[in-house]
Amino acid sequence: MDIQEVLNWTDEQVFTKTGKHLDWLQKSILQGIWQHQDYYEIAANNEKSYDHVKKEAWKLWKLLSDVVGEDVKKSNVFSVLEQAELSATGNSTNFMQIGIGNNQVNICSEQHRSPSDLSSSHSPTPQDSSPIIDLTDAPDLTEFYSRTSELTTLKQWILQDHTRLITIYGLSGIGKSLLTRQLIEQIKTEFDYMMWRSLSDRPTLSSLKNQLQQFFAQSQQPSLPTIIDYLRHSRCLVILDDLHNLFKSGELAGEYLTDYKEYRTFFRQIAKNHHQSCVILISWEKPREIATLEAEKHSTRTLHLKGLSADAEKILRSHQLTDSDKWPELINLYQGHPTWLNIIASTIVELFDGSVSLFLSYSEDIFLGDLEPILESHLERLSDLEQQVISGFRKNQAIALSQKPTNPELSQSELWSAIQSLVRRGLLEKISEGERGMFQLHPIWQQYLKFKLS
Repeated sequence: MDIQEVLNWTDEQVFTKTGKHLDWLQKSILQGIWQHQDYYEIAANNEKSYDHVKKEAWKLWKLLSDVVGEDVKKSNVFSVLEQAELSATGNSTNFMQIGIGNNQVNICSEQHRSPSDLSSSHSPTPQDSSPIIDLTDAPDLTEFYSRTSELTTLKQWILQDHTRLITIYGLSGIGKSLLTRQLIEQIKTEFDYMMWRSLSDRPTLSSLKNQLQQFFAQSQQPSLPTIIDYLRHSRCLVILDDLHNLFKSGELAGEYLTDYKEYRTFFRQIAKNHHQSCVILISWEKPREIATLEAEKHSTRTLHLKGLSADAEKILRSHQLTDSDKWPELINLYQGHPTWLNIIASTIVELFDGSVSLFLSYSEDIFLGDLEPILESHLERLSDLEQQVISGFRKNQAIALSQKPTNPELSQSELWSAIQSLVRRGLLEKISEGERGMFQLHPIWQQYLKFKLS
């Protein structure tokens, strides 16, 4: 089978199925792939953009998959088409039938070579092999508390909605990294490359790009000019953990340090440029540009990870606490936060022999103990404006946007900006009270402020 036979037979099958013939670009894409051209070369030969050719190729593989009833992609298109034609004709070889009188002789022509034979010397693409994975910076997959709803949501965004940029944010120790680690185990076969990088040592964007490029170039030769090109060429999953280390303390949430503002542009490129990959950001607080990208309806999603529900009881059970009828009260008091619950459970064992009832009965105020340094690490990042606003929650557990600032020096606009920033840090939560939107500070934080500001 030569390329013209492929085009003719495929065009005939497509027309039979859809009533339409292949257009010139679809034929050109098939011809280019036959000649081992990549999408860049096909685009240049047809005076089209790479993005346009990539998009049209994806549509073509889907169309051919529907026509032949098998999964067609760039790496297998000709072997699948050839097999489909052979199955349709019922012949495994080409032959001419020559009639001599009443006798017939079958003369086999030269056996054709499949496209896979022709391309045996061609370097395989990552899609043809096992995924290349680097989880050096990822946490160990220790005991995982069930996050079924969150995992389902993330898989929907990545595998079905093809979301390009996802942010998972929440309080320190809430389980963001462990959730993402568990997610990887469930979707790793869907990707060609998978890389986890922590930003705790504050790499410059240039340094991070170099690391990514070296990782992707392991099996992609020649190397591609930009990270976006790699995200387009292959299905990549990149996890960037500890993003909050690139943000300023003493400013509103998600404001980059001076030397790291280029990250903002990089993330916008990932969200706005067409590609087939996904980047996951893990942070204590939501980056400001993410909110803008979501408002502009680019391929961006945000998951605010909160405390555990039913699985929180596993923590208390592991510490062999007693009075299980009091466990829901304890879990609610400490927000179902797995780290906080482990710390408090250890305290209950140490001071109250594991009795939850005894612990709760002795404490008029919420006991913080070893939680104080953890809470401090969040509050010390607040701007002066946020500190003024959050101090007003010592007496009022909830504040409405319509409320006048308790500090007469604050404008309504400043109050709203501070509340918005505190929400992006996970310190305030929006609740409904009648027709009014209220913002609530959890009693844990109220107790800490009472202790800190007394």
